[in-house]
Formats: sequence, structure tokens, C-alpha cells
Amino acid sequence: MSSLRSDICEWLGATDSEEDSEALINECVSICQMYNLTAKDLQYKWEAFSYGKAQTILRFTHESAADIKAQIQREIQAKNASSVSKSTATGFTRGKLANSAKFVGVNAKGLTGPLKAAAQPPKALLGGMASVPVKLEQDFDGPIASSSRVTFVGQKEARQNRAYRYMYETLGERSETLDTQLDGFGELVLKHYRDVGQLGHPGVFSEESCVVVGRIVLDAEASGPGVKLNDQSLILEASRAHGDGHRVPLQLAPDLKIRGGYKGLGGVGLFPGAVVALKGRNGGGGYFIASEILAIPPMPASPAPPSNVATSFDMCIACGPFTPDANLDYKPWKTLISNLKASKPAIVLLLGPFVDATHTHIQDGMVDETPSDIFKRQFIAPLRDFLSQSPTSTVLLVPSVKDIISDHAVFPQCELDDEFRGDPRIRLLPNPARFSLNGISFAVCSVDVLYHLRKEEYFRRGEEVDSIVCEPEAASDPMSNLSRYILQQRSFYPIFPVSLDVAHEVNLDVSHSAELRVAESPDDPGPDVMVLPSRLKHFSKVVDNSVVVNPSYLTKSTYATLSYSGQGTGFPKDRISADIARLS
Repeated sequence: MSSLRSDICEWLGATDSEEDSEALINECVSICQMYNLTAKDLQYKWEAFSYGKAQTILRFTHESAADIKAQIQREIQAKNASSVSKSTATGFTRGKLANSAKFVGVNAKGLTGPLKAAAQPPKALLGGMASVPVKLEQDFDGPIASSSRVTFVGQKEARQNRAYRYMYETLGERSETLDTQLDGFGELVLKHYRDVGQLGHPGVFSEESCVVVGRIVLDAEASGPGVKLNDQSLILEASRAHGDGHRVPLQLAPDLKIRGGYKGLGGVGLFPGAVVALKGRNGGGGYFIASEILAIPPMPASPAPPSNVATSFDMCIACGPFTPDANLDYKPWKTLISNLKASKPAIVLLLGPFVDATHTHIQDGMVDETPSDIFKRQFIAPLRDFLSQSPTSTVLLVPSVKDIISDHAVFPQCELDDEFRGDPRIRLLPNPARFSLNGISFAVCSVDVLYHLRKEEYFRRGEEVDSIVCEPEAASDPMSNLSRYILQQRSFYPIFPVSLDVAHEVNLDVSHSAELRVAESPDDPGPDVMVLPSRLKHFSKVVDNSVVVNPSYLTKSTYATLSYSGQGTGFPKDRISADIARLS
């Protein structure tokens, strides 16, 4: 049986041996072959069609095949017709602006130029005025570099794997993802703490102490709305494999010990979603009392690269917003691009938002061109000009969930569409992104996870035992601790659930949390450089084995510069120099 036919049989729950279904299967195979669809594509199209028609997903029948074939034909005709006005409509139908009440037909009265045309219904668009988009010639008129100074290695998966369909996750998928995360940490703890025989069940009465692994949860009923995590509001959530998925009230002993952490930290940080390993027992009082917290094993350091002066490179890192909320002039960005033309760094890393959907001019419709045209004019054209003057440089672009030019408004987020590339030396990366430059690993995220952690953090002090001693002593300032949580939890966004007051900044899709991993597996080395832009004060510092950089926002006139010296000995962190610079 062919793969297409078997996939259709699996979807319909039928087999070729059933005479009643054989004709229907043949019809589905014919539709898929005629319109170049997979079985999943056909299933999704039918679900969308039936739900829009009957507000429920109907069973697929012979009549359904005729209906879906007619619907596909209508879609093809509409697509062909819309291509006439594609340059006008694309910028708005792709992103969040399309859903704004200020930009639909009845409210287009106050708009001018291409924006007015884009705000009209499709019928009006076909006969309306055409926009004049910023032209980006594919034939680059500047000197093309024969090879870059830096070898870039990114994620291997194709874009379609990251451009997933969101808002379709089920409770079962979320539960499975969260359980898998806990079980993975359980294996990591057993491997690191060899004296722990097996993991216990936090909800089972026991006279003897045991080690449990679970997720910290805020007891909202006990603490009340708006209250942060504290000693009285702790709940431990276990996985189904090691605790039947139960939630058990958690108490920390007054003489709490912190085992296996870095010496000098003085305690451990807790927040909703943090995975912890605890030693204690359930004495039958309806709660688990922990006498000891076993620190999550730190990520190992990357191996020392060989000394090679040819692998040295310099880098500029900047994060949006790139224009103040008062206008769309992009003056900070124009100043930075002038600096780039003078310094000619090998790598330019830019993190969104590039065209912020929350910008007042965008929300109020005070623009006369599409967001796509704004991005191409303000960013792609200047970047191409920079690359013409520095032909061996490479530009990396990471979007934000606030970017109106992105049609993927959830986190983790896929990269921007190829239409925004403009030059082969401009690379489009997902958010978050993991990549390497000349063998130096980078982990980059445009979500303000440091600020979110700061809001939710509860630091519990305890007596340190069996601590990890390092030279120099591990940094214990607040910013270092926040960065360390991300490394220890192996996640770009370890908070769960997201606090309601910042949920709109994340739009977290839990079922795709695998894309949030800081490293491919828990045993892999940590990133050599971690870029975490935040509204908190800018900094650059070494945390454990990683150089962590917060360049802040370009509208605050700050960005970061980084250089790597290939010649030398020692770990990558010893050869990396990162500084915070200010716009002149």
C-alpha cells in the first residue's frame, strides 16, 4: 500500500478491504494527486471547511469529497486573482495588522496611499490602486564576497518544521510535553547524583527520606491574586511516571540544605515552572517536606578549541525596538548603520521587533505604506548598502513575537519569510536560535525572559553542602542568577505558566517547547555566548561557562560588541570579549 493511501486510510479509519470505504479512499487519493496535497493537507482543509460550515468537524463522506474539491478549486481561483494585487495586500493579510479594526474597509476613510488600498475588502482591491512597494533587486549591484570571514552553522531542520500550526494544541499534547521534560530531568539527576537509587513519589506516605523530581507550581488559592511565590504558596507537580501527575503541597524545612550548587551562591532560585530535585518525605500530613534541595547539574563547558588566529572575528549585536514610540524615523538604527559602515564587523546580529505591532503609529494607522515596505526600506536596503561596503560580512536577523511582518506570532517562532532576505549574506533565523560561528556556539532569544524571571523569582537561602568550587568564584549577583536559571533549566523560557500580565509578550506554545532547548540534549555543553536582550539594565558577564550579554534596546542608545580571539589557550569564555557600547 502506498504511503499516501495508507495515510488516508489512517485518517478515515478505514481499510481497503472494506468495500464501502474503498471508493472514498480512491477519491481522496485522486484529490491529493490532482492538487499536490498530502493526506494531512487534505485533512486540515476538510476540518477548516466543515468547522466553518457547521461549527463542528463532520465525518468525511462521498458528499464531502465533492464539497472539498469545489472548495480547493475556489481557493486556487481566489489565489490567482489575488496575485494581481499581492504587493498591496501582502503586508497586512500576513500579520496582526490585518485583524485590527482600524484597517478594514469601513474604517479606511482616514487612510491614504497604499495603506488605504490595503484596507479595502478583496473586491475593492482588485479594482483599486496598486501600491508602490520598495523595490529590492535580486541582482545585487555591489561586490559579492567570494567567501565570508566566518563559517556559520545553523539549525538543520527545514523552515516548515518550525512554521507549525498554532492554536491547535490539545491538553494531551501539553501534558505529554511537560511530562517528558520532567522525566528527562529525572534521568539527569539520577546520572549526576549516583547515590540516589531511584526517584520517589511525593504523594505517598513514607517514614524514610526519598528524592523526588517535580515542577514548582504557585498555589494561587492559598496566596491570592497578584502574590508572588513564597514559602506558603509552593506546590510540587510530579510527572505521571514518578508521581501519577499529582500536585502535592510543598514545605521547605527551616534548616534547608542546598546540595551540589556553586559555592557562594547562598541559596537557590524558585519560580513557577522551575524543575527541582528535592530530598525529603511525605509524613502523611498532606504535604511533602523537603530537607534538602539537590541543585540541577550545571551544563558542561565546551571543549577548548585549537589555537588558530584565522578563526578570530568581531560582531555587533543590537535589539529592537529600533525607533522610539513617538515616530517611525528609525534614527537610532540609522546611527547604528553608520557605525557599522565605519567598523565593518564580520557579523551583525539584529533581534526584533523591527516593525513593532504595538507601536502607536502602527496601531493608529498613522502610516502610508505597508509594514513589509517599511521593513524593506528601513532595514534591507541599508543592510545591502552596508554589505556592498563590507562584502565579507554576514547579517543575522532574529524576529520578535511583536513583529507585524511575521506571520508566526507565537513562541517559539519561525524565521521571517524569504521575501525579506534581500541578499544571500542576510540569514533569517528563528526565535529562539542556536547557531555557531567558527565553532563558537551561540544561543539567542528576543523574548525578555530575564525580566519575566525577575518578576517571578523567589530566592530561598540555605546551608551549602557538597558545593562546586570554581575559580574565580561563581558570580552571585541578581543578573547572573537569572541567567543561570536559563542554563540550569536548559530552556530559553523556563517559566510555566506565563504570568497573565506578560503573557502577551510571549504567546507561549507549550507543546513545541522542544524548540526552546538551550542545547540539543541535557548532557550537551552550554552555549559559549548567550544573548538575552531585556529592559533590565544592560550587562555583559561570564556566568558559569557562558558569556551572557544583555545589549538592552537600541532605543535606549545601547548595543553590544563582541570579539573572539582564535589565537590562545583555554575555554571559549576566556577568549571572548563582550562590551556594551553607546550610540554617539
